[in-house]
Amino acid sequence: MNFSAIIAIFAAVFLILASHKADGASMVSLLQPSAVMIVLGGTFCAAIVNFKPSTLMNALKSSVDVFLDKQPSHMKVIDEIIYLSHQARSKGLFALNSLLDNIQDPFLKRGIQLSIDFNNPQMIYDILKAEISYDEEEELINSRVFEALGGYAPTFGIVGAVFGLIQIMGYIQQPDILAQGIAVAFVSTLYGVGFANLLFLPVAGKLKMNTREKILLKEVVLQGIVSIQMEESPMVIEEKLLAYLKYHNRNHSIENRKTAGAYGPR
Repeated sequence: MNFSAIIAIFAAVFLILASHKADGASMVSLLQPSAVMIVLGGTFCAAIVNFKPSTLMNALKSSVDVFLDKQPSHMKVIDEIIYLSHQARSKGLFALNSLLDNIQDPFLKRGIQLSIDFNNPQMIYDILKAEISYDEEEELINSRVFEALGGYAPTFGIVGAVFGLIQIMGYIQQPDILAQGIAVAFVSTLYGVGFANLLFLPVAGKLKMNTREKILLKEVVLQGIVSIQMEESPMVIEEKLLAYLKYHNRNHSIENRKTAGAYGPR
């Protein structure tokens, strides 16, 4: 669970409401169901025009990962690569066939299966590289959907404010009612800007970061698969992954992994 993201959103909402209350304004004035309908309804309808409904649904489902903070176990995948390289080096590449069911990462499992079936490192690289490119594009669509939502929301906030102003113009001769109506009308703008900058755009940014992590890990896995296929030394493969290990976890010692890997002691 990504508690920092959840706490940050609640903290922002609390600070906004607290500052509104501190100025002596009524909290009821911020509760405008019609403004919510205009902003969210218009935003999502515009998104459906821009994207397929299935694409929009996939993006909404992927946003759950922002708050659950589902990330692949980088160290475990890399431990698997090193262990498999030791097994391939000592017992031969075909010996990995008996370990396929134990591989948890789907991309690594597919790559090892291709390595067993085809003795052509360049072909394996081309196949898996194409899959990575496709996966990256598919993942980025989710962040683009939320970027679009973040662009539409403020605009529909202005639309709601204009509608409110049009309605209260009938009370132009009554200053008290007019002033109150103007304040209520601009709640739509607040909703539009708030949803965009507190929810939609941050979620889009987080999805991009998650995609970057996933693709970077797949690039490292691809390097490991090709190295295993080319029967490189496990120490050489380990050195290739060293920079990645240092980047993600400076406390994860390679020396510790030499005695215990993903499948237990070697």
